[in-house]
Amino acid sequence: MNRIESYQFGQVVINGKTYDADVIVFPDRVRADWKRRSSHKLSLEDAGEIFAVSPEILVVGSGAYGRVQVLPEVAGEADARDVRLIVQPTAEACEIYNRLAPVQRTVAALHLTC
Repeated sequence: MNRIESYQFGQVVINGKTYDADVIVFPDRVRADWKRRSSHKLSLEDAGEIFAVSPEILVVGSGAYGRVQVLPEVAGEADARDVRLIVQPTAEACEIYNRLAPVQRTVAALHLTC
């Protein structure tokens, strides 16, 4: 299981490794340098890799100031797949991920800047 050790604007430390671009934290790996079609919107196309691993929970870190919007199509897909969707500013999202990941199959999609 992955553990998010710290987050600050533009940087996250996961299992001792520092990342300075957006990431997806899967139960068994970290996808570094995660890009979205639109930097401040999470579309279904952007979330396809996440839904493919059948998480129970998807935690979206919406940035330090909560700028990333989760499009309704993503929320609809999460609902259809019975995936609990949690969207919070990234600092809070990291804390939530660390609390839930040990007990449920959780994925975190983290925007590290605004």
